[in-house]
Amino acid sequence: MSEVLEIVIDLDRTRLDIGFIHSFLVNEAYWAKDRTLDQTKAAIESSICFGVYAGERQVGFGRVVTDKATFAYVGDVFIIEEFRGRGLGKRLMEAMISHPELQGLRRWILGTRDAHGLYEQFGFSPLCHPERWMERPAPNAY
Repeated sequence: MSEVLEIVIDLDRTRLDIGFIHSFLVNEAYWAKDRTLDQTKAAIESSICFGVYAGERQVGFGRVVTDKATFAYVGDVFIIEEFRGRGLGKRLMEAMISHPELQGLRRWILGTRDAHGLYEQFGFSPLCHPERWMERPAPNAY
């Protein structure tokens, strides 16, 4: 019989495995291939971070960049392949959007190439007024 591990999602920064997060981002995520370890650390430091754990093992991550008043950007959301298909991405997104400090915001945004179905379940959609948005992307931005 296989071991059943309790899945926990929390905001305890001391539990975050920075090496694991950075390794996933640069080796498996299409959006962060060129990110340095220092950039990963800075992004984590400046965000509300959500770790996903199976027992003591970190198996996922997500972060929100926000002013906690009007705006939130969801970034670096992932569940490792071994744990996909178990609803953990949904649980992670639910934890993120229901966080008490992130209620009543005027706008949430994110960028995705392949997870539209997940995010649509949480009210995300294409930009309502794309003509109002501008960006200044880096040359290697996804």
